[in-house]
Amino acid sequence: MIKKFDIRNTKNAEKLLKIQIPSYKVEAEVIDYEDIPPLKDTVNTLQQCGETFFGYYIKEELCAAISVKVSDHEVDIHRLIVHPDHFRKGIAQKLLTFIEGQFDIKTIIVATGSKNTPAITLYKKNDFQVTKEVQVNEHLSLTYFEKNFLSD
Repeated sequence: MIKKFDIRNTKNAEKLLKIQIPSYKVEAEVIDYEDIPPLKDTVNTLQQCGETFFGYYIKEELCAAISVKVSDHEVDIHRLIVHPDHFRKGIAQKLLTFIEGQFDIKTIIVATGSKNTPAITLYKKNDFQVTKEVQVNEHLSLTYFEKNFLSD
């Protein structure tokens, strides 16, 4: 089940960190870069992030989440997190599909580490187009994606 949750609630932020840290540790290994910002998050930084969160629950346990910021018919995906215990179950796809149907949007944008093959595969499979690649430093580059929806 997917449902919205309030990250400003301390217990919710603590639950999110319990899936975010293991998930981003795997991403850090995949992209061979340990200094990614989500690994530095705390309950406080999550509560102050200004993102809207939706959780994927199995038997009331938070297993995955997606966070977005929405403005002017554009959704900016900030986090797409799946706990490693739940990898390869189609949960990331379900969250992405959920977001596409949740808002009156024209565009979804997202960025991920250029070496994050699982995420890049997911976005390309869902008709996201690469808009640019940015070299952050000598060890990290980010690939930016956009998906446009036809207006009726």
